[in-house]
Amino acid sequence: MNNLEKYTEIFAKTFDIAAEDAKGLKYQEIQAWDSVGHMGLIAEIEDAFDIMMDTDDIIDLNSFEKGMEILSEKYDIEF
Repeated sequence: MNNLEKYTEIFAKTFDIAAEDAKGLKYQEIQAWDSVGHMGLIAEIEDAFDIMMDTDDIIDLNSFEKGMEILSEKYDIEF
């Protein structure tokens, strides 16, 4: 499984959505992505990629695409 598949699966599993619905998803766009859901998402991302995200990055991760951008630029995760 490549990093994009892993990342997409995290969104699908965390928010109980189809993997194809993850792309383009934004914070609070669905009921499951509230503040509690957000922390669950961060925990899953940190576990899957073996990283510890900075607080500013956790706050800035407000969409599927922004998360990829943060992980690529700050944590050297290639998609």
